[in-house]
Amino acid sequence: MAKRTAGAAAVLMALLGCASAIGVAGEPDRAARLAEYRRPNAIPFPETNPYSQAKAELGRALFFDADLSRDGSRACASCHLPSLDWTDDRPRAMRNDGRPMAVRTPTLLDIAWIERSLGWDGRFRDLEAVAFVPLSAPTNMNVPDSLLVERLNAMPTYAAAFRSAFPEAADEARPVTRRRIEQALATFQRLIVAGPAPFDAWAAGDPTAVSPAAKRGFDLFTGKAGCAACHSGSSFTDGSFHDIGTASGDDIGRGRFFPTSTALRYAFKTPTLRNVARRPPYMHDGSATGLAEVVELYDRGGIDRPSRSRDIRPLNLSAGEKADLIAFLESLTDSGADGPAHRPITAEPPRP
Repeated sequence: MAKRTAGAAAVLMALLGCASAIGVAGEPDRAARLAEYRRPNAIPFPETNPYSQAKAELGRALFFDADLSRDGSRACASCHLPSLDWTDDRPRAMRNDGRPMAVRTPTLLDIAWIERSLGWDGRFRDLEAVAFVPLSAPTNMNVPDSLLVERLNAMPTYAAAFRSAFPEAADEARPVTRRRIEQALATFQRLIVAGPAPFDAWAAGDPTAVSPAAKRGFDLFTGKAGCAACHSGSSFTDGSFHDIGTASGDDIGRGRFFPTSTALRYAFKTPTLRNVARRPPYMHDGSATGLAEVVELYDRGGIDRPSRSRDIRPLNLSAGEKADLIAFLESLTDSGADGPAHRPITAEPPRP
């Protein structure tokens, strides 16, 4: 009997030792995964449109000015509201006639890191290329570029601001051009950065910054649930396009530009998850009303079709696992009205 007890004890100790080793190995593994999501130290600005304080201040003025629409009724900030994390709360963006557009207003959060192939379908090569699409669209701001350039050149305050922001225009009688409008707006928008969230404090080494549920949710996010396959990096997006098995109908997303590609049919751009808990509804068409509904969609695996991403499949998550995932997503929420775009613009490029 004593020998049996000793043997059982030895087996138990071996099992405990194995479990202990797994625990020790698990923590460094989690630390490595956390490191992949740490915030960068600087906001990137392209060489073709470098940062300057004057340009950023001009871009801020333009972004909030309804004079950029034909009838003075809309500004960029009419759809990209700072108080709503630089988007709006509608399932789909609103046209100037009160009817809905085809897609939801995308947030501008962290746009400086994810501006390759912008738009839900990736139609814009960079941030500068976006500006005049909503500006000139008849159903949006409805102002042709020639009219807007003429209007701003006739305003002494704007003429002076453009001369200050673009030194090469210092002696020009008409310093406002389409290209300079694009560059000023893009410079300001690159300052639209999510503020620090509890997750960032945890990733930086504070073990008390998030709840145990959020930690389990992160392990699911980067493990069993497979979310990290698309939601990677400090902004929680790969900046690419995927069919996640939810879209249907005539809008085939990225596929409209690549009609022979099976993989890009119904593929839409992966959005950032920064402040995601504050930004319902979700999906490119606003079809999911809350995070619980989003998690359920992924758990089902969406529509099984040839274009569906290989990373999308039924997950069979338990109720507790779904709750943990949501707890993790909530840990990505900053304190509100945060980030460089909410602060006084500085002479040096601000840090995130």
